[in-house]
Amino acid sequence: MKTTMRTTAIKMLALTLAAGTLTGCVGQGEYDNLYTTNRSLKARNAELERERDEARTALEALKKNLGAGEGALAALQKENADLRRLLDEANASMKDLESRMAGLDFGKLDSDTDAMLKEFARTYPELVKYDSERGMLRFASDLTFDSGSIVVKDEAKRALAALAEVLQSSSATQYEVVIEGHTDSQRISANTARNHPTNRHLSAHRAIAVINVLGDNGVTYGRMLAAGWGEYRPLVPNASNGNTPANRRVEIFLAKARGTGTAQNAPAPAAQPAPVAPDRREPPKKPMDLTK
Repeated sequence: MKTTMRTTAIKMLALTLAAGTLTGCVGQGEYDNLYTTNRSLKARNAELERERDEARTALEALKKNLGAGEGALAALQKENADLRRLLDEANASMKDLESRMAGLDFGKLDSDTDAMLKEFARTYPELVKYDSERGMLRFASDLTFDSGSIVVKDEAKRALAALAEVLQSSSATQYEVVIEGHTDSQRISANTARNHPTNRHLSAHRAIAVINVLGDNGVTYGRMLAAGWGEYRPLVPNASNGNTPANRRVEIFLAKARGTGTAQNAPAPAAQPAPVAPDRREPPKKPMDLTK
């Protein structure tokens, strides 16, 4: 009996040990560690998912910006090509101007024309100064144009109309007429820059405006030449802020063409084609913005 009972107890102990081994009993401390690790992994996983979503968003934004950047690059390349073309045209015009200027003889005029120009200057003493030795009339720009404008003022228009009569006189028709615009070094404002990006543009456009007034009053366009010096030929040193009224002026020179006969024998300008109505199918292109 005792042997049987001992055997039974041994079997029960063995089963108990086996059950403990199979169920893998875990201590409370190790369980707590596993629980904490699991929570940390879940939190880290959530953080990684958030970073992934942010990275996706940033990637989409980058793709959009890349597309916009490619468009901006294409626009800049086109603008650069346009500027190069304009520069080439300006250089060609400058060479033509230099060639034409080299063929002119500046200096004292004949006595009849000289006398008429002296009388003209006496009639408009505030607006015009006459240099007899150089055959040159100097118009004060501030009395001829508003600041940053190329619209000729009414008083200046009346004076130019009177000058046109002198230029069409029998003695003065032997001369070509060179109109040079000058500015000070004051910076061009953003508003002015829409039509006249630099002081040189403004000075040249003012010279052309004077030509147009003289042409409207009968002076042959083929006799007249426009040039713009901008701020590069000052009469006096420019003030520190650039605002120097004495340097804002339009100068008109009368000069004979060397060895080519009189100006009135010059060929008439080619006929201009009839104006064509603008195409209204597309909106006009906005001019480029650049900053009296």
